[in-house]
Amino acid sequence: MTMLQEAPLAAAVGPAVFKDRFGRPFTYLRISVTDACNLRCVYCMPENAEFLPGGAHLTDDELALVVESAADCGVRKVRLSGGEPLLRRGIGGLVERLAGIRGIRELALTTNGTRLAGFARRLAKAGLQRVNVSMDTLDEDKFRRITHNGTLEHVWAGIAAAEEAGLRPLKINVVLMKGLNEDEVEAFAALTLVRNLQVRFIELMPLGEAKDCTLAGGSFGYVSNESVWQRLVARFGTLRPAPESGTAKVYCVPGARGTIGFISAMSAPFCERCDRLRLTADGKLRACLLEGGEFDARALLRTGLPREGKRELLHQAFKSVADRKPEVHAGWRDLPGASMVRIGG
Repeated sequence: MTMLQEAPLAAAVGPAVFKDRFGRPFTYLRISVTDACNLRCVYCMPENAEFLPGGAHLTDDELALVVESAADCGVRKVRLSGGEPLLRRGIGGLVERLAGIRGIRELALTTNGTRLAGFARRLAKAGLQRVNVSMDTLDEDKFRRITHNGTLEHVWAGIAAAEEAGLRPLKINVVLMKGLNEDEVEAFAALTLVRNLQVRFIELMPLGEAKDCTLAGGSFGYVSNESVWQRLVARFGTLRPAPESGTAKVYCVPGARGTIGFISAMSAPFCERCDRLRLTADGKLRACLLEGGEFDARALLRTGLPREGKRELLHQAFKSVADRKPEVHAGWRDLPGASMVRIGG
C-alpha cells in the first residue's frame, strides 16, 4: 500500500520551512539519482544485483520539479547520491539545473570517487559545491576485497581533482567493520593532520547485505564509535569539539588541518535532530531511512496534471510524508523496502 493510500494528504504548505508533528524542521533533501553502481561493496550491494530499468528512474524534468517544490517548502540543501550518481547519464546537466533552482543554497554529492577525477571540474562549473567520498580503507588489497572492483588509486585521483576544483570541504565517509578495517582508525584520523578533510566514521547499519556480512569465509560486523573515540584519544590525546555537521558530531586533533566526524546511528541515534527527507531511485518520498511510510512521487509526476498542479500536490506530499516520520525509528529489524542501494546512502 502506498503512502497516498495509507493517509490523506495534508493541506498545502507555503514557502516557510515546515515542521513535523514533533517540531523537527525539514531543510534537507537527499536524492538517489540511480541505484546502479560500478562497485559491489560487501555490506551494500547484492552479488547478483538487479537494477531498475531506465524508465523507472525520474527524468531530469521530474527531478527538477521535485526540487522546486521542496524549495517552496523550505528545503535549502540537496544532496545527490546513488548507487553511484556519476553513472547517471547527463549528471552535469542535472547538477546545473538543480543548482539554478531558487531557494537551494547548497548542492552536494556523495560518490565512491572512482569516476570523480573525470567529473570534478565540470561539476564544480555546473554549480556543485561539495562532495563526500566513500572510502572504507587505505589499503589496496582491502579495497579490492571490500568493493570487488575498482582501484584505490582512482579514488585518490578523484579526491585530488575535487580539491583542485574547489569542492571543499571534502568529506571522506568510512564505514568501519570489525575484522576488516577497524585497524585503520588511527591512519584515517592522521589524514586530518596534514589535509583539510573531514574523515567521518560511520557505524555499520544492518540493512540489506549488511544484515549477514561475510567476507572470504569470515564474519565481520559492527564497530561502535565509542570504541573509535577511545582509540583516537589514546593515540592523539584530547579531541577538541568543532561545529557539528549535519548528523555528525565533529572534533579535531589539536593542530590538525582537518576534522573527524562521528555518525553513530546505531549507538546514539540522532532522530531528534534529523532534518532530512529522501527521494529514492524509483521515485518514492521518504522521511526516514528505515520507516514511516512513503509516497509515490513518480506516479504523481506521470499523471496528466499540469506542472503547477503537480507542484502543489508535491507540497502536500512533502508535508504528509514528514508527518509520518516516527519520533525515533523502531530499530534495525527487517523492514519492507529498507535497502540502502535503492533508498540511497
